[in-house]
Amino acid sequence: MKNPIFIWIIKLIVVVIFLQTLYFKFTASEESIFIFTTLGIEPYGRIGTGIVELLACVLLLFPRTMLVGALLGLGTITGAIVSHLFVLGISVKNDGGLLFILAIITFLCCLLLIYSQRSKIPDLLKLKI
Repeated sequence: MKNPIFIWIIKLIVVVIFLQTLYFKFTASEESIFIFTTLGIEPYGRIGTGIVELLACVLLLFPRTMLVGALLGLGTITGAIVSHLFVLGISVKNDGGLLFILAIITFLCCLLLIYSQRSKIPDLLKLKI
């Protein structure tokens, strides 16, 4: 999986999905408030998640930090998927499961990005203090 165009397409899918949902988180849309209230973490969870997603977007755009951005994105979106499965349900406020589908797409794209950078994982684990 060394095709740089394919990697950029996957990165852009994640970034576009995260940035689109950030708009709703940071503008305190009714749906975002409902989700994070249901989870019991409104407003701090909504804003905190938004900041983490924004950081993941920035990290994904640079080759040196892409792996960290993908890991951060994967961790964040895993929380969203678990929330959908165990608390919110697949469909939130009659969205037909759109948010859940976007979460699954983001999860798979982050996994592909991590897989494409798997050779760098050992270096990431070496802490240089």
